[in-house]
Amino acid sequence: MPIDSTALEMLWHDADAREVRLREVVEERLAVAPPLTLDDAVVASYFFAFRTMRLVEAVGEISYHATIGVRHPPRGSLLEQCAATPAGVDAFDSTGRLGLLHVAFPLKLMLQPDGHLTSCDLLHTVAGAIIFDVYENQDARLVALRIPERVIRTFPGPAYGPRGIRRLTGFAPSQPAFGTILKPTAGLTPEEVGKLVGEVARCPLFLFVKEDEDLYPNLDYSPVSARTRQAALAIERARDQREGRGLIFAPHVSGAPHEILDTVCEALEAGATGVMFSETFAGGTVRMVREATKHLASPPVIYGHNAGIGVKTRGIWREVIDLLARLDGIDFRQTAPVRPGMPFLRPYGAEWLASEEALTRPLAGIKPTMIVRAGSLDQGNIGLNLADAERRGITGGVLFLAGSAINSIRNQRGEADPRLGAAAMSQALEIHGSGELRDMPPEQHVDALVALAERKRFTALREALRQRYPDVASPLSASERGRG
Repeated sequence: MPIDSTALEMLWHDADAREVRLREVVEERLAVAPPLTLDDAVVASYFFAFRTMRLVEAVGEISYHATIGVRHPPRGSLLEQCAATPAGVDAFDSTGRLGLLHVAFPLKLMLQPDGHLTSCDLLHTVAGAIIFDVYENQDARLVALRIPERVIRTFPGPAYGPRGIRRLTGFAPSQPAFGTILKPTAGLTPEEVGKLVGEVARCPLFLFVKEDEDLYPNLDYSPVSARTRQAALAIERARDQREGRGLIFAPHVSGAPHEILDTVCEALEAGATGVMFSETFAGGTVRMVREATKHLASPPVIYGHNAGIGVKTRGIWREVIDLLARLDGIDFRQTAPVRPGMPFLRPYGAEWLASEEALTRPLAGIKPTMIVRAGSLDQGNIGLNLADAERRGITGGVLFLAGSAINSIRNQRGEADPRLGAAAMSQALEIHGSGELRDMPPEQHVDALVALAERKRFTALREALRQRYPDVASPLSASERGRG
């Protein structure tokens, strides 16, 4: 049955274009009139488009449904002390139904006796049904969260942060640090994991290697303890080839809450130096593990994988989610790589900058999280990412994570060859270090890189670029392959 043109136009609506403009407007308004910072309340800032209700009327509804369940608490009562209150309104038009609303949620409502609260409690209070589930709210976004400093200090934060991770592994403060992901990502036996990690470990570029989120920890053919033991042995065998640098291995840990800590303990006993959680779908897991392991001489480095974060960012801005993940204790968090042309994944633009700022800005008593540039990072755009990090002075706080660009580059026998992928990355780094492409516009970077690789006879790089950018790089000749 044909779909009418009006419906098709609605279905083709570009939500991304609206989100970009919405963020521009909201950031401009917040810069002029920032939300309050209160010592006795968490201040949540929302963008709302109400169908019939005015912004000034909404706090009463939010207080009723998200806090005390009473519309008119007695003055001076405990109920009143626990009720949400207005903290500012910025209407965008004359209807008064569209704009920013700031709401103060009192600490009296949620603070535990020792002065701490949790990210889970924060979110179910400030991002509950009254914000996102009622029909009256035509649109809603949680765009900012102001938490009192005394409460921030009660969160554990990352165990290491970028400086601690570099000390742990022996990487110099400004030395580019790389990571990779095991490929294939699933259907692996412990012996295959050990072999893959061994190939990675021989390259001293790498600071970090992780499993994929689709490799589950408790499989009858591949238990996490056996996989980790094989990985640890492979890293130890490659010790002499690593120029004195360590390598963090992070197996993927998932499961029901009652299984998580047992699995983490098994992995640590088998030699894991890090653990990875699909943090988006594992509320509270990061903090649980962070608190349970902080007494160890060397707690595990925590990778807070954010696969699926787009499900949350439809309602909660990414920088809010990333801030809470950082407070809970993640050491690594993926953002996205710099690349020319259309973005491959989110975040990009202003959202990308806001995410990286939330992960790294100074916070009282909380270490920064190491940014992970990942998601189609490869030999063709590593120079752009290094240049961006150098320009912003954050090279020491970035991990460059390349998965298929390392582990899926095929040699002349047609076999996936991580050594070839790593050699190609090393050659791309050499070209970046030479400064020969320093002033090259991003849109021309890959073409210029291909030309330089040809001139320098960097056959590994040429082959990687051919496979990653087939429209730009031509196949190698037999004589060129022989030189490689």
